[in-house]
Amino acid sequence: MRNKPACLVVYALLLVLAFACGSAHSEVPRSAAVTAPKSAGEEARYTVLFGGNPAGALVVRQEGSEVVSTYEFNDRGRGPKLQARTVLGEGGVPVRVEITGNEYWKKPVDERFELAGGGARWNNGAETGERRLTAPAYYLPLNVSPDDLARLAAALLAAPDRRLPLLPDGEARIESAGSAEIRSAEGVRTVHLYALSGLDFGPTYLWLDADRRLFAVSQSWTTIVRTGREGVMADLVGKQEEAASKSEKEMAARYAKRPAGALAITNARLFDSETGATSTGTTVLVSGSRIQAVGHDGEVAIPAGAEVIDARGRTLLPGLWDMHTHLGTTDGILNLAAGVTSVRDLANDTDFLLGLKHRFETGETLGPRIVMAGFIDSPGPYAGPSKVLVSTEAEALAAVDRYAELGYVQIKVYSSLDLKLLPPIVERAHRLGLRVSGHIPNGMTAEQAVRAGFDEIHHSNFLFLNFMEGIDTRTPARFLEVGAHGAELDTGSEPVRSFLGLLKERHVVIDPTLTPFEDIFLGRPGVIGSHLAAVADRLPPQVRRGLLAGGVPKAEGMEQRYRDSFRNMLRMVRALYDTGVTIVAGTDTMPGFGLHRELELYVEAGLPAPDVLRIATLGAARVARRDKDLGTIAPGKLADLILVDGDPVARISDIRRVVLTVKDGVLYDPAELYPAIGVKPMR
Repeated sequence: MRNKPACLVVYALLLVLAFACGSAHSEVPRSAAVTAPKSAGEEARYTVLFGGNPAGALVVRQEGSEVVSTYEFNDRGRGPKLQARTVLGEGGVPVRVEITGNEYWKKPVDERFELAGGGARWNNGAETGERRLTAPAYYLPLNVSPDDLARLAAALLAAPDRRLPLLPDGEARIESAGSAEIRSAEGVRTVHLYALSGLDFGPTYLWLDADRRLFAVSQSWTTIVRTGREGVMADLVGKQEEAASKSEKEMAARYAKRPAGALAITNARLFDSETGATSTGTTVLVSGSRIQAVGHDGEVAIPAGAEVIDARGRTLLPGLWDMHTHLGTTDGILNLAAGVTSVRDLANDTDFLLGLKHRFETGETLGPRIVMAGFIDSPGPYAGPSKVLVSTEAEALAAVDRYAELGYVQIKVYSSLDLKLLPPIVERAHRLGLRVSGHIPNGMTAEQAVRAGFDEIHHSNFLFLNFMEGIDTRTPARFLEVGAHGAELDTGSEPVRSFLGLLKERHVVIDPTLTPFEDIFLGRPGVIGSHLAAVADRLPPQVRRGLLAGGVPKAEGMEQRYRDSFRNMLRMVRALYDTGVTIVAGTDTMPGFGLHRELELYVEAGLPAPDVLRIATLGAARVARRDKDLGTIAPGKLADLILVDGDPVARISDIRRVVLTVKDGVLYDPAELYPAIGVKPMR
């Protein structure tokens, strides 16, 4: 499900592209027209790679000021198929855009933009608007493709100060970030790295050739590169990471506050995640990375020279856990600002994740601690975005062994896994002390997966699919059928109670990820749903605009049925809780803010707020086998603490009001972190 995903939303770069959906209102002075590329009239072809595997193509042809492109990729049966015609005007700014086809969830696309007579008009299915202009502004399509970003970059490079307002809101900026030489039989070619700002929480990097046309764009496991040049990406990604790390180190140095001596937090309302109780007038003393003492105010000796923070009666809790993430670099700041000090990454490019984990641990990059799960699937048209696609038992066992050697604690299997490979994977993983979790592989029910040795099931929809026959779990049917028919399942029926009893008997953990389903089932084009409604106006304009795309396509008259199915998901979570099944809180969507909403939804489902907070702290630490050091505020534990301006035990939504995050004894101020990534501070 999100940079920003391997489950429900498009991941890494593709989410950046989905979020890079337009913004701006005023304009800057007109600049000279952009010179057409030297190769105008020639066709440029690009390969889309997910996890190193070909998944689609981009074809771009430019004739003078007119650009015609097609963009298509397959993401496990989802993905866009777009045909675009763009006419460029002075300064490389689009004066006409026409896009047809279908978007990621296969909803039809008919997007139009026109700049004429000093005014701009646009209609894309989620937005309809017009604006009088006094200076140039750039319309970035809602249904954006990578070549749109390259044209925006070329226009920014031609602008006098390398910045342009965006329509309908926001501003884009560009900076040079390096270059590289590519050698081939045709000779040496220089490509240039640029950092686009204003489209996401952090820079969007892309490589342009000497003619300022797209050469490649790569983030995490997603790459789009000139066809035939796939082999150069390892070097380019290395240079890109070097450029990004400089900025990351600067931010880490600026925003991580390390006390010179001891740290004392006084006058706090302490939440005890063991009992669910709170106690007022509490002091917590921290030395280095660990908690030294916890007691009543006045009873804990505070060393001379200690930094003292008066909590003023606000609530002090253990750091939160997000147990379902697919990390991108800027996710680290989003998590820390929201009070998330630990996460479990459930599928990512191995090299990227190991590098990110190292940078988080050394403090070179701001972010939470990471518990890693290794992803395994089998080849096929719906295979997950991974380099680890196994066809034989030997390959499967080698993958498990490799993950264990690298410090992974869990194996996550996916929907296309060859069923004959599941037993040896489970046996080897358990022998090595690794847990096994995942999607339910196609041809198997959730009950069968549990009996085969699953320790955990991800996503509520698979609980419903256990009672539906003939659904191909590799395809989008795993969402659509649950949306259309999930309301029909009686969560109190004997078959459901029997299944839940099996989960409890086998100590199987459930990771519901309600938040993305709320967006998928209830989302409507042009409307920001409740998933992120509480924070939408704080987000960068382009990110906010991406929230307008809506959820899955629904047949006419089915909107209420999807709403009822989502409400039944809440009832299922309540039934899990009442049965005594262990639940963990994960997002698989926007980091930080998504976890806050996930916890709110558990309370809406009928779970008591103290138990929900326990799920997100001590409960998660226990499942991750880190409760010796984390999950409670007690002497000897690692100093992972969050201070909340309110009482989330009484009002769970107060969990959004984090005013201080402490991880390993290092202090982070959300009021500083959020503006650093374009998010308005909490009011």
